[in-house]
Amino acid sequence: MANTRDPILTPIPILSLRPTQMTVGMREVKEKRKRWREHKSEKKRAELLGKHMIPVVLGPDEHHYVVDHHHLARALHDEGVEHVLVTVIGDLTMVERDAFWTVMDHKRWAYPYDAKGERGHYKDLPKSVSGLKDDPFRSLAGELRRVGGFAKDVTPFSEFLWADFLRRKISRKSVEEDFSKAMEKALDCAKSKDAVYLPGWCGPD
Repeated sequence: MANTRDPILTPIPILSLRPTQMTVGMREVKEKRKRWREHKSEKKRAELLGKHMIPVVLGPDEHHYVVDHHHLARALHDEGVEHVLVTVIGDLTMVERDAFWTVMDHKRWAYPYDAKGERGHYKDLPKSVSGLKDDPFRSLAGELRRVGGFAKDVTPFSEFLWADFLRRKISRKSVEEDFSKAMEKALDCAKSKDAVYLPGWCGPD
């Protein structure tokens, strides 16, 4: 059995990675692509890949299921990277296939919610990072955290919880058409008592 945070130093084909969520914030993906392109030398890029291994869970079908860094994996794929290094945080190869997603759910290693914030079926999860859909509210939540709207938190999928909160406060059209204005409203919402239950909330007492 693999140990917690057990790195696999053999490069894994990036398209063989199985996502455990349906969406990403494409604005965030684009930002990660930009930062990747800023690393011109192969040495710098290799160092970056070594420092940001993709955490995965081994499934009963021998696939590597991504449990974090979906944005990075998608960005690297879009930039033409074909292989990545992964860190195994869980080994579920002994679990019966019918029980696999139940176990993943209870361990909070999966988030099968679509771009409308509605829970879907695990069979609808994309088979590779290339199939991840855009959720603009996930981009809004990511940017909100970066500017101090809420603190980084260890709660799994915390940005998605914030995205779901913002989805109920701001229209998708306004996020897509005027991101800066949507950010101003998001900051106001983040400081309100309505957000007190969310991970990393840092509004006024």
